[in-house]
Amino acid sequence: MSILSMENVVAGYGRKRILHDVNLAVMPGEIFGLVGLNGAGKTTLIKTLTGLHAIDSGKISVFSHSAEDQKSRENLAFLPEQFLPSLHLRGWEFLQLTLAYYHLPLDRDAAITLAHKMGLDETALSRKITTFSKGMGQKIGLIGTLMTKRPLLILDEPMSGLDPLVRIGLKDALTSYRNAGHSIFFSSHILADMEELCDRIAVLHEGCIRYVGSPHELRTMHGEPTLERAFLKVISEKTPE
Repeated sequence: MSILSMENVVAGYGRKRILHDVNLAVMPGEIFGLVGLNGAGKTTLIKTLTGLHAIDSGKISVFSHSAEDQKSRENLAFLPEQFLPSLHLRGWEFLQLTLAYYHLPLDRDAAITLAHKMGLDETALSRKITTFSKGMGQKIGLIGTLMTKRPLLILDEPMSGLDPLVRIGLKDALTSYRNAGHSIFFSSHILADMEELCDRIAVLHEGCIRYVGSPHELRTMHGEPTLERAFLKVISEKTPE
């Protein structure tokens, strides 16, 4: 049984339709990737999942609740692409407040381990966030999100702007999170990361889902050696009427 599902979802801004009859489902214990070009509708789709943008029609279910129901958010943690932590806090204070929202204590050892994976020295956690670079703010957001231990993480472009070493550390952390029995839904345009991490992916193009399945199945279907080339074939196909 899926923990997250979208059925014939239509959404937009005013008269402009962004999502067209979107259908997908995320199962327990899987990493599910949403891939698409810039402007494909990925962020809008994620906003509908988290209740930040209303849908025009269709149905979204998150742990058997509507995405607009506060109860749907009790079992998930969300990190937006443009994340900016509260500037007046120190790193440790931000993590403590994040976990307090979920009624969890701050595990300093776990935080330090994740900080190292994110390429941060533990002393950075004692600094004021006003001294953080944009990349450091993103990293501490990722640390806080991973520490919630929610059954479902929703991450919008978590790899964006990270250098290769940090991306490796984050991928290790996400894999460990999935191996602990949790699910992850994330968007990205970095197809190599999708192929390495994801059990299944959805290709979103011009607001329509063009493919749902494993990266391997997509490559096989189109007879391509790389996910990038298979992806290009998918989005070049004519949209079904």
